[in-house]
Amino acid sequence: MGDKVRSKQLMAKSGVPVVPGSVAPVPDVEGAVSAASETGYPVMVKSSAGGGGMGMVIARDEEELRAQFEQAQTRAGRLFGDPTMLLERYVEHARHIEIQIFGLADGTIIALGERDCSVQRRHQKVVEEAPSPFVDDDLRRRLSDAAVRAGAAIAYRGAGTVEFVVDATTGEFFFLEMNTRLQVEHPVTECVTGVDLVAEQLRLALDRPTVFGSGNAELTGHAIELRVYAEDPIRFFPSPGQITVWHEPAIEGVRIDAGYVAGNTVSRKYDPLLAKIVAHGPDRSAAIALAIRAVAEFKIEGVQTNLPFLARLLVDPQFVAGKYDTSLISVMSSKKDKAKEGSLT
Repeated sequence: MGDKVRSKQLMAKSGVPVVPGSVAPVPDVEGAVSAASETGYPVMVKSSAGGGGMGMVIARDEEELRAQFEQAQTRAGRLFGDPTMLLERYVEHARHIEIQIFGLADGTIIALGERDCSVQRRHQKVVEEAPSPFVDDDLRRRLSDAAVRAGAAIAYRGAGTVEFVVDATTGEFFFLEMNTRLQVEHPVTECVTGVDLVAEQLRLALDRPTVFGSGNAELTGHAIELRVYAEDPIRFFPSPGQITVWHEPAIEGVRIDAGYVAGNTVSRKYDPLLAKIVAHGPDRSAAIALAIRAVAEFKIEGVQTNLPFLARLLVDPQFVAGKYDTSLISVMSSKKDKAKEGSLT
């Protein structure tokens, strides 16, 4: 499933909706132009072996595609050791929704609800929540059924995530990829299901009984995870250096998963993720309120962090209303730039 081309082909055979686009690797720029003429613009070109939002470019016409394809292919070869590229239709108004699954020893695949991962910058996730404020019961059932089919197609065992792009306008959804591991955002699923996914992985590996029954999980309350990065909170450039102050909030209903303490050095060689703030409340508004308080009380000095940005995001009208898509951060940045231009004039 780590190969986006092969996994897409397998999902299509298994009846899981896939994004319209090339079903075979795109060898060169002429092949990309040919595939795009059938798919229609805009298109996304991405590395078959890539992950974490890296190795992706969007082209809105043939000129952009020709200008960017070879550069993307070269970057994919450098980052992943594999220059194989895939071309797909780009969904403009997209929600990034993923389903947590768990494959049991007897072959049963359990769906543990969805996570909304639509708050992204440069195709990388920043905020995740469960359940999604966008997904209704019918869409949740259809997404879960598709994810279960995906897991069954490879006789999957253990925790895995099936990721989908959902057209926010039409409600259509398409398979993006499957991560055959725990995700960074798995804590929000643990909060709303009450299931310790790490413990269940270990129980399965030891051939011990798991907590899962035969049906999909019931969800309780609402959870929001905020990724705290060592980065400029405006342009999101990495901010390496030594951490001089590290003070985590201690709030009931808030979980902090951290990889650093005061005195540690953040290297420019690795992902700048420092910690995760996970707020769990009886409903979405309560979870947002807890998250706002946690962001305000989390103190990190010595490096820049995105905590100021997270504070703005949590009160943004689109986010509060739950009516956002993957363009939210770019829209927020555009508004901030226009406000700055207005103050200068």
